[in-house]
Amino acid sequence: MVIIEPVWKILYITIIIKRGQGPCQVPAGDFPGEPQPRIAVHLRVNRYALRLTISKRNLSTHTVFFHAIMTVMIYAVSERRTLYMLSFLIIGSGYRSEYYGRIAMKYPELFRAMFLCRSEAKAAMITAHTGVCATTDHAEALSFSPDFVVVAVDKEHVADVTEEWVLRGFPVVAETPVGSSVEKLRRIWRLQEERDAKIVCCEQYHRNPLLAAGFADLADGLMGRPLNGYLSFAHDYHAASLIRRMLMTGSEEYVLRGERRTGHVSETDSRTCAYYDGHTTAEVRDLIHITFASGKTAVYDFAPPQYRSFIRSRHLTVRCERGEWSDRIEYYLDEENIPRKKMLEPLIPKRYRLLDTQALRDIRRTWAPELQPDTQEDEYAIATMLLDMKDYIAGGETPYPLWEALEDALFSILLEEAVKKPWQEIVPPRMPWHI
Repeated sequence: MVIIEPVWKILYITIIIKRGQGPCQVPAGDFPGEPQPRIAVHLRVNRYALRLTISKRNLSTHTVFFHAIMTVMIYAVSERRTLYMLSFLIIGSGYRSEYYGRIAMKYPELFRAMFLCRSEAKAAMITAHTGVCATTDHAEALSFSPDFVVVAVDKEHVADVTEEWVLRGFPVVAETPVGSSVEKLRRIWRLQEERDAKIVCCEQYHRNPLLAAGFADLADGLMGRPLNGYLSFAHDYHAASLIRRMLMTGSEEYVLRGERRTGHVSETDSRTCAYYDGHTTAEVRDLIHITFASGKTAVYDFAPPQYRSFIRSRHLTVRCERGEWSDRIEYYLDEENIPRKKMLEPLIPKRYRLLDTQALRDIRRTWAPELQPDTQEDEYAIATMLLDMKDYIAGGETPYPLWEALEDALFSILLEEAVKKPWQEIVPPRMPWHI
């Protein structure tokens, strides 16, 4: 709600933004001290519903209407806000689905959301956790009129639920991985090829502000041509996306081999709380060597406890012809071949500055020697993808090419095959999206 009261006491305007229908609707109501209106102006701009209640004194109706519209326009421009909101329906009620709900609440001027859950208990839980309304009724969910659907269910069912909503006619943002079997990956590709479906996999790690800065320097050639890399930062399908960008290999063919080792590590943190009792948990570590057709190589080395641990770190190294990117430091030769060193700073491109928050600014102001992404940065990275859906729906470029998402998922499947056949060479099958 915004109440604008000019100094000369001629015009009073109350703007109500409705966030949906039924239980999701923000009630209009009467506000204390609000003058009784003599004119009510109702506007609908795209998916915004605006109600202007205007009280006038000795002004013509046309004059009041003109002032009302001009006031709204000036306010929108001065606050750099857009009258177009993206609305999305979130399918699922698990941990990852909550990210999308929090994002909608964090940026209410940009997004509006609703959850579709399987049970009333899950709907109540997700609303309590995120503040976003939830329903179990498909008809109510459809009446929300989402611009796109977010599929945030368990990975075994992502492809099936994605297909369901594509066939309903909606663009889909699917959680990672987009498919859990080769056949499901083929099905998802056919949906795009045969039905021109708009499917985006929400692979966000490369949009993390710190990693985005490093990838920008790689693309600019600061350190020369990348040769090999080491990644101990994220698990399988996320790692595939990052390695492709680290070595700039695109759709190059590759082979992989490796092994899985199980040990134990003291558990110090989790999604819900920290631990201080010294108990241990299994540490299942995968070590995979990848060789690309160009001769570039990468080593993938990861165990799940690295995501949340006070005694396990995360690392990324890219060795190039004229330098090296190691975690938060870049080493390179300048134009006069003088060795230089650069500390990476988080990068928020101009396009996404409207997503900047106090929490993100605090992160940028804080010096940290480790490469350890913050949850706030993770939510920002996902939000950039949701924001890019606006252009994609309108016919622009996809936020993340489907072939990349399918290749990420395929790598995950092949990784499981590789660790079952220690150090035997695994050759990826030819897939329909391979050029």
